[in-house]
Amino acid sequence: MREDVRDMDGRPSPDALLQRAERETRGRLKIFLGAAPGVGKTYEMLTSGHAKKADGVDVVIGVVETHGRKETEALADGFEVIPRSSIDYKGRHLEEMDIDAILARRPGLVLVDELAHTNAPGSRHPKRYMDVQELLSRGIDVYSTLNIQHVESLNDVVAQITRIRVRETVPDSIIDRADDIEIIDLTPEDLIKRLHDGKVYIPKTAQRALDNYFSPGNLTALRELALRQTAQRVDEQLLTHMQAHAISGPWAAGERVLVCVDDQPRSASLVRYAARLADRLRAPWVALHVETARSIHLSEAARDRIAATLRLAERLGAEALTRPGSDEAEEIVRVAASSNVTHIIAGTPKTSRWRAWLHGSVTSRLIRNAGNISVHVIAGDDREGEAVATGVKTAPVPAQFKIGPYVLATLYVGCALGVGVLLDQSLDVRNIALVFLMAVLAAAVTEGLKPALYASVVSALTLNFFFLKPLYTFTIGDPESVVAFGFFFVVAIIASNLTASVQRQAAAARLRARTTEDLYLFSKKLAGTGTLDDVLWATAFQLASMLKVRVVLLLPEDGTIAVKAGYPPDDTLDDADIAAARWAWEHNRAAGRGADTLPGAKRLYVPLRTGRAAVGVIGLDNDRQGPLLSPEQQRLLDALADQAALAIERVQLVADVDNARLAEEAGRLRSALLTSISHDLKTPLAAIMGAAGTLRDYQAALPEEDRVELLTTVTDESERLNRFIANLLDMTRIESGAMEPNAAFHYLGDIVGSALRRARKIMIHHHVDVRVPSDLPMVKVDPVLFEQVLFNLLDNAAKYAPEGSTVNLQAERDEARILVRICDEGPGIPANDLERVFDTFYRVRKGDHVRAGTGLGLSICRGFIEAMGGTIAAENRTDRTGAVFTINLPLLPNSPNLKDMTALKDEK
Repeated sequence: MREDVRDMDGRPSPDALLQRAERETRGRLKIFLGAAPGVGKTYEMLTSGHAKKADGVDVVIGVVETHGRKETEALADGFEVIPRSSIDYKGRHLEEMDIDAILARRPGLVLVDELAHTNAPGSRHPKRYMDVQELLSRGIDVYSTLNIQHVESLNDVVAQITRIRVRETVPDSIIDRADDIEIIDLTPEDLIKRLHDGKVYIPKTAQRALDNYFSPGNLTALRELALRQTAQRVDEQLLTHMQAHAISGPWAAGERVLVCVDDQPRSASLVRYAARLADRLRAPWVALHVETARSIHLSEAARDRIAATLRLAERLGAEALTRPGSDEAEEIVRVAASSNVTHIIAGTPKTSRWRAWLHGSVTSRLIRNAGNISVHVIAGDDREGEAVATGVKTAPVPAQFKIGPYVLATLYVGCALGVGVLLDQSLDVRNIALVFLMAVLAAAVTEGLKPALYASVVSALTLNFFFLKPLYTFTIGDPESVVAFGFFFVVAIIASNLTASVQRQAAAARLRARTTEDLYLFSKKLAGTGTLDDVLWATAFQLASMLKVRVVLLLPEDGTIAVKAGYPPDDTLDDADIAAARWAWEHNRAAGRGADTLPGAKRLYVPLRTGRAAVGVIGLDNDRQGPLLSPEQQRLLDALADQAALAIERVQLVADVDNARLAEEAGRLRSALLTSISHDLKTPLAAIMGAAGTLRDYQAALPEEDRVELLTTVTDESERLNRFIANLLDMTRIESGAMEPNAAFHYLGDIVGSALRRARKIMIHHHVDVRVPSDLPMVKVDPVLFEQVLFNLLDNAAKYAPEGSTVNLQAERDEARILVRICDEGPGIPANDLERVFDTFYRVRKGDHVRAGTGLGLSICRGFIEAMGGTIAAENRTDRTGAVFTINLPLLPNSPNLKDMTALKDEK
């Protein structure tokens, strides 16, 4: 229940009306929701589309997947189908929904299957639900289908049930914005029968699905999730309808629970009872506290109880609300009716008999006014209220006596006396009494209750002394004057109380508004922070500025807690403080100064708690002696700590997601490495073992020619194995940051010649055309690393270029750089893979004739070249098929050339 949509005056809710207006300006979205594939979502969507078409609506198909089901294909034949757009991805042509064609056609309704679908790279939007959002924003209605496992908030639940993690998800906000959700329900038995009949998957796939995903238990659980999701959405639509039309509830279409929280200790037991009832009913619930005029007179202990009880309700899953109102029972019924509450939980009356007889108890008035709402009256247990105490002693608010307000009240009475003397000649004494009453009201408005009571007494005595006969005495001779004096005094007392009460309420409202503004600005600041350090700094500064204390923040680290931030900056803790901070962290309760545990510590340590667990500890101290915080400051600390804890948890969750992504990537790389080791490295080992075993067992019987061939196989495969291992070691050096090139000036022709000699065997079936000018300036490179780069590029060209083709290796000067190109005559590189070919373990799809590799060669090339200050890029040839790898090396201003170096050597 959102407070901002509640209607308290019997009028339609402005926010509900605004939601309706927004829906009228965009297209309508209807989602056909199913528990699992095969329940008939697409079939039902097409059937509903035919019904709309029969009503005269212009209906087209944006995208519909029939999966070869004849009955679905028959339904789709009756619609105009918008041709799909073709996207080239990794050499394959993929078809996606053409949004531009639909917008140009502008139908009244478009049918879009599989809302959670991920579009091919290069599409306008990465997800199909984003395509649907654009269509809706242009005023086009959309029918779409969705399985419950694709709802983002249920992803973990589905994974736990089915043991399968669904990667394609749709945000819950899309479900919330849907105008209609139709559940397509099928019993598990009927769905399994459809699988057996081949109406969902082909027989082989259907059997595998039955053995894993489509078990009766899984389908039953998914069916319950789908039904609950739909019921929740319908309940929200009902509530919005009631608010938009100012309909007083309840309409008992769904259960909602409200528990009344007051200053009595038994409120904690009422909250726990409400949590149990809501859990049994599987209903949302709210904890409500109504602030009345009497709330101003509550003790600090009572205020603490209310705040702690509302925090307990939030931890148990409730929405905590505080509402102002003149009558507690009337306000409770008003909130319950506007929020469609079906159960109200209240405590037994605690008022005295004579007060209940005069005014009636809140509970009895609640029962009389509740109408069709069920009211649960619970005795409660006062002892449970002790469990929500903070365990921190608060500093007493000193009752300081100030003479100034009383002097000002005396001045008001003196002014009234002066005015009364001037009016005494023309007005009756009873009218002059009104002048003194104005002085009492002025004292109450400006100075509060006690100065106003003082002004009442002084005004009464002054009126008697100066204006009631006999004058200048405190004796009253006229009986009528006695009555007038008595009424004046009583009216002055009542008026001063009422005026001072209004003044206190106004002061409390100003303080609450200021505190609320500070909390809002703090939450806004936290929402804009993206790093943990920023969150901790903002929290420490806000706590220090609002509570006027010194702050340290401690977070868990290596099994203990450590100081991470402070204001003013401070990271020194003595042994007592460390023990108190650790205790607060481990037991999730306050410790240290002013607390029940380890009160000898310098600071007060309060845990930062969320709904899951403690995420850190706050340490507070100041220069005063005794308890640290006043009751009002303690409640403010609780609010600030809650916001800070949620912000810290949010940042940590983001970090956990990043770590999980990195762990997943590391797992993928590890899997690729293991696959490479098990396949690519095992292949040469098997060849070596086979050749060596044949030589050992049949050496005498083998002809000399066969023995030479087997020995050549052992040598070739050993060299191949050596290259694989060298690549793995080189990649390890690059990723660990241990790569330190031994750079010096070298002529590229020398390094090229060395690389060609190494690659002689692998290039034996190719022609190599080398063009390196003799006047080319020398480059500052590590010759060993650069030779390895050239060798890997030649090896790559030999793998992909057909036998008998030419591999070109050329170098040239281009202004302040040297370019080295290796071109082959192979099939080239797919456009989407031009950058990915340098990723670790990535290999472009190739034919059976291509030798296998580890997917490390090009990645090592990039690592080595970048370590030497250059760059490497891949592209396709423009004159024919084939790939081109270009190495770009910087040319230093003092780079010598080969002739200069030769002449220098000759001189020496």
